[in-house]
Amino acid sequence: MRVTALFFVFLLACLALAAWLSQPLMATGWLALEPHRVMSRLAQLCILLGVWPLLLWLHLSDRDSLGYAIPGATLRRSVGLGWIVGVAILLALVLMLLGLGIRVPDPQPPAWSSVLSRAVQALVGGLLIGLLEETFFRGALYSAVRRTSGVGAAMIWSALLYASVHFMKPGALPEGMAFDAAGALWMFTHALTDLFQWSNLDSLVALLCVGVFLAAVRERTGHLGWCIGLHAGWVFVIQMGRTLTDGDDASNFAFLVGDYDGTIGWLAAAWIGLLTLLYWLLSGRRSG
Repeated sequence: MRVTALFFVFLLACLALAAWLSQPLMATGWLALEPHRVMSRLAQLCILLGVWPLLLWLHLSDRDSLGYAIPGATLRRSVGLGWIVGVAILLALVLMLLGLGIRVPDPQPPAWSSVLSRAVQALVGGLLIGLLEETFFRGALYSAVRRTSGVGAAMIWSALLYASVHFMKPGALPEGMAFDAAGALWMFTHALTDLFQWSNLDSLVALLCVGVFLAAVRERTGHLGWCIGLHAGWVFVIQMGRTLTDGDDASNFAFLVGDYDGTIGWLAAAWIGLLTLLYWLLSGRRSG
């Protein structure tokens, strides 16, 4: 838990630094973005700049700790296969949502050129998200906890932090509130308190199951190739699903999906949880 707390403090410090820098940056008039988007981008930049010194300090900068101690060809093949499997897993979930009427086809779908452009963005964006998040959570954090506390703790704590940070995002200011020092503090505070909103529980549990599943894959395979591919495939399906379908709040089964992205929720938690259990029982133990 101590190692996980250290990683959490690092992320929290990056968010606090972003809150401190965003207000004077916005005051320059150079940026036309909304304040909460500026704070989010700055937080991401702080993480990217600060993560390598953190890894060096914790002796986690080697390829094995980060999950890349395999030949490049094997890594690329694993990412590709993982992407295909990830798409299949989430596509099955989306089909279940469509079958239950939780999501419905868009009555006015975008033009095919727009769909193709969105698909390319979802593919590239998913790969970048998979690469960065898996390196941090299933690479560095997983290895750090596993060294000190064992496999079970590494799976749980890496998954818990992974799920939690998805809700630690600055939100838009209330109407009429100025973006000054007090406004920046408001956004920083609500980025933390949103984690404890009861309405986020279903999405939080679903993301926790996702984190455990990816940690199991990391443990069984010994590298991040499959994790990156799975993650990227899931992002691709979620983004394309939101492009081609709409949520139906009037559905009798709407409670099975949370508010986070219109796809994950209790049904996703059950589906990914079942796959995690089956994978762990049926997969061979990691060699070496």
